[in-house]
Amino acid sequence: MNARLRLVADRTAERPVPPPADPLGEEPGPGAARCLGLYAKLAAGVTVVTARGEDGPLGMTVSAVTSLSARPPLLLACLRDGSRTLAAVRARRAFAVHLLREEQQDLAGRFASPTTTAAERFAGTDTRQVLGVPVLAGSLAWSVCLTEDVRRYGDHHLVVGRVAAVHVGAGRPLLWHDRRFGALTDPVPDAAG
Repeated sequence: MNARLRLVADRTAERPVPPPADPLGEEPGPGAARCLGLYAKLAAGVTVVTARGEDGPLGMTVSAVTSLSARPPLLLACLRDGSRTLAAVRARRAFAVHLLREEQQDLAGRFASPTTTAAERFAGTDTRQVLGVPVLAGSLAWSVCLTEDVRRYGDHHLVVGRVAAVHVGAGRPLLWHDRRFGALTDPVPDAAG
């Protein structure tokens, strides 16, 4: 009887043991197009992120920017992998975030265009240096941030910046929703009765 059990045990030891299943890898998940459809429904303020590159100012339009912390003051921006602006943010450890006004659609489009050069993006803009970072005049609000952390997730990098300088003006923000620009509208007062 012991020999028989040993033989069965030896046979099972010879079989390769499959690796444990990855529960996330087995999930089929939606395709990229469906995810992009979902993301299009997220309303966001339109921002331009700028940084100092080796050959001058760089910048790109970004809709994924959010406050992260008030104490310490931190912002989070999602920058596309491989962008020159991201490379400058990593190298120089500083960047600016500009919240655009509702009338700055052309500026947002210029900074979003993949065929527009850095020089063309900044052409005709009133730009000054704050803490060594190019800052666009005329935006609704801007902040200059010192880079705290950069981490890659998928095809973007999360960039956390500590706010070192800030300016807030008056006006209304440019919004991005459903793959087009939009603006806030005045609320309709409730009817009495």
